[in-house]
Amino acid sequence: MKKVSKLLREGALFLGALLFLSPVYIMFVNSFKTRGEMYENVLALPEEFSFQYYIGAMERMRFMTAFTNSLIITITSVIFIVVLASMTAWMLARTDNWLSRVIFMTFIATMLIPFQTIMMPLLQFMDMIMKTTGLPMINTRGGLIFMHIGFNSSMAVFLYHGFVKSIPKSLEEAATIDGCSKFGVFWRIVFPMLKPITVTVIILNVIQIWNDFLLPSLVLTSTGLRTIPLSTFYFFGEFTIQWNMAMAGLTLTIIPVVIFYLFAQRHIIKGIGEGAVK
Repeated sequence: MKKVSKLLREGALFLGALLFLSPVYIMFVNSFKTRGEMYENVLALPEEFSFQYYIGAMERMRFMTAFTNSLIITITSVIFIVVLASMTAWMLARTDNWLSRVIFMTFIATMLIPFQTIMMPLLQFMDMIMKTTGLPMINTRGGLIFMHIGFNSSMAVFLYHGFVKSIPKSLEEAATIDGCSKFGVFWRIVFPMLKPITVTVIILNVIQIWNDFLLPSLVLTSTGLRTIPLSTFYFFGEFTIQWNMAMAGLTLTIIPVVIFYLFAQRHIIKGIGEGAVK
């Protein structure tokens, strides 16, 4: 009976995996097909595995430029999020007064606000900053990075805050007695102990920022500044859609994230597990 129950569970998991992976399969096999083959049978394998549509998609997307833009924006944003959010969470966790609690609850509250409700006021505010200070906030990588940091820091602070509270204060007090500065206590004692949750924060933010379409579409207007998700959008025209090249472009878009996740998955599982135990 137990074997039958186990087989049923494994069969259900296998069917669930097939269901969730079916869009990836459809996208991949159709990236090699001609338009005629696609209209004939979407699920069938292509008659010939030719990379001509990938080459065409890379040229149409200006792939290397878009890849470089996405890489710069993602890496820079994640570095700032990790540094600023970890320090903020540490100070809030170690400062026990009403002000720190209010600030922390404000971070939590901002996580509940849908981006769509503030996107137009955000652009107007950024435009006002640009006109007032002369800082380039619209149609620049720096402005987009600044906004990504603002929108993704709340979740990072929330994750770090819970993990910091599990670190014994005695370690920090011992380092302070030995003459370590506050800055040194954080970077030499606290931050190395935050490695599991730091890896989790990095992975979640890399996936979110790399795949983000809405914010770059609002901020970036120049062709040379487009990110990879933004570049794939232009395969879908108002009157015609180049489905085979679009499928090739979408495949190129997800490959870097899949490779990154495959290398980092054991770290995120470890981070979540250790965080749960703590």
